[in-house]
Amino acid sequence: MLRTAIRKFLGLIPSGYRVVRVRRRRVGALGGPKKAYQAHKEVARVIVHQKLAKFNAHYRFAYQRVAIRNQRSRWGSCSKQGNLNFNYRIALLPEHLQDYIIVHELCHLGAFDHSKKFWALVAETIPNHDECRKALVAYARKQKVVMSVPRESETIIELR
Repeated sequence: MLRTAIRKFLGLIPSGYRVVRVRRRRVGALGGPKKAYQAHKEVARVIVHQKLAKFNAHYRFAYQRVAIRNQRSRWGSCSKQGNLNFNYRIALLPEHLQDYIIVHELCHLGAFDHSKKFWALVAETIPNHDECRKALVAYARKQKVVMSVPRESETIIELR
């Protein structure tokens, strides 16, 4: 609002016009079309459950619910209640990146932050986690997947 008021004061917005905030359409964001989500959701669910069983045999953490979602800006998340959420696009990733994401979220059950303790837990099963993290970013860029939430833009419209 302050920015708009300053622009009006400076005469950058003519009288009789007003500024309207319009949300830009997400192009290339992680969240994809509903059809793609529905097509890959069950495949992702099978992959996630198999890998969770494999890696949790080592960690022995208790988790509650596992959900496959069409998240906009995350590959996965973990709640304080022990719920694990994964993006359906995990099914489209190379296997070593799938492993990294699943171990990363699983280790949040042992350390709910990104402390040294957390990274030590991740390193127990994914010793090259730094390289995996960089590879995940590179993969997202290569696939034109944007890992951010869109910002609002301003449009000036005429009042009638």
